[in-house]
Amino acid sequence: MRRKASLILLAFAVFFTAMSPLMRWYAFPRLAKIPPNQYQEAVLEAQNPTLIDYGSMTAKKIDKVTIVQTLKGNVEASENVEKSADRDVVVWDALSYVQDADGKMVSKIPERYIFDAHSQEPVNAKGEMVDGDPVKRQGIEFKWPFLTEKRDYEYFDAQARITRPIHYKGTQKFRGVDVYYFEQTIPWTKVPFPKTMPVKGVTAESLAKTGTTRWYTTVRKFWVEPTTGAPVYGEEIQRNELRGGTLLGDRDKLTVFSGHVKMREDYIQNTVDLVKSQRVLVLLMTSYLPWGFLGLGLLLLALSLWLEARSRRPGEPEPAAAPEPEPVNA
Repeated sequence: MRRKASLILLAFAVFFTAMSPLMRWYAFPRLAKIPPNQYQEAVLEAQNPTLIDYGSMTAKKIDKVTIVQTLKGNVEASENVEKSADRDVVVWDALSYVQDADGKMVSKIPERYIFDAHSQEPVNAKGEMVDGDPVKRQGIEFKWPFLTEKRDYEYFDAQARITRPIHYKGTQKFRGVDVYYFEQTIPWTKVPFPKTMPVKGVTAESLAKTGTTRWYTTVRKFWVEPTTGAPVYGEEIQRNELRGGTLLGDRDKLTVFSGHVKMREDYIQNTVDLVKSQRVLVLLMTSYLPWGFLGLGLLLLALSLWLEARSRRPGEPEPAAAPEPEPVNA
């Protein structure tokens, strides 16, 4: 009876031990993915920035600028892309809406970002765009991969439509969460005018005809929770200028926007709480279950060997052989 129980425990030990690497290296890469219908919203503010007044063509200090960023999963579009891409795809329709202290629209920039649901690598497909202009992204945007590494990544800048390295700068503690700090600098770069302008009658085309160009630079900072790859906080020190052309008269340049953009406090806590809950799910597949299965497998193996040893313990009398029948004399 002990030997039979030992064999059963040995079978379970082999099963759970084999499940440990399978859970981490086979199941996790296939099960961990961004849902196609995800919706996110973040509000950022720049206190006391400099902003252009297109009416008087002057730059003025104002109380604040608010930026509302939304990411909305487009399930129908993702299903269409998946037919040709032959992999799980997420399509995010993003919008960056900027308004001044009085609630008046400063600019709004729509985006469509298409990426692999598992690795977060960009998927170049029809419909990928920034402000209506087709783009071919290289590098990540908005989110890092699951199990982010301590290294530099390629990051796409939507304003400049270029990809540049975003550098790993070290590990920090943010609101009780261990995070990786990344920083990217985009040097002064000529960029397109927004398609939607805050003044009626003023368009990107009419501005371009004056010979005036728009230039942009930024220092982008992200604090990323490495298990989920989700940023828990972000900042930008950004500057925009108009340069040259007849629009500026005798001036060489004019500030469009200059300010330090930070995530609003109430959205910081919501983001941290959301990332903490998602972190538990990722750790379940990458750490808790694999190590738990391995520990259980070793425990069952030890118990199996103990029962086997007990079944063969020396000193126990051998079972007596049944006596052979004697012939019966007639």
